[in-house]
Amino acid sequence: MSIEKQYYVYILFSKKNGTLYTGVTSNLVKRVWEHKNKFVKGFTSRYNVDKLGYYEIHNDINVAIEREKYIKDKKRQYRLDLIELNNPNWQDLYDEIL
Repeated sequence: MSIEKQYYVYILFSKKNGTLYTGVTSNLVKRVWEHKNKFVKGFTSRYNVDKLGYYEIHNDINVAIEREKYIKDKKRQYRLDLIELNNPNWQDLYDEIL
């Protein structure tokens, strides 16, 4: 029996209604940890975007990449709404995925 690989589309935030970042990864815990510890040089470390506000799980990398592109192509309000609808208190969901 093989275990199916999972892929995650995620949105990080700096503070409520703050700077947002959308990404895709096969290891959400590791990737968010890297953002939190500033291992990812560039946008997220520069703007302190390190709180996990939203994520979805996909079984196909191509579906996950398409979803990431779709989310990135939408207006900022779409990403804010995804967080607000699924995480109304803007909690950092990192502890939830550990």
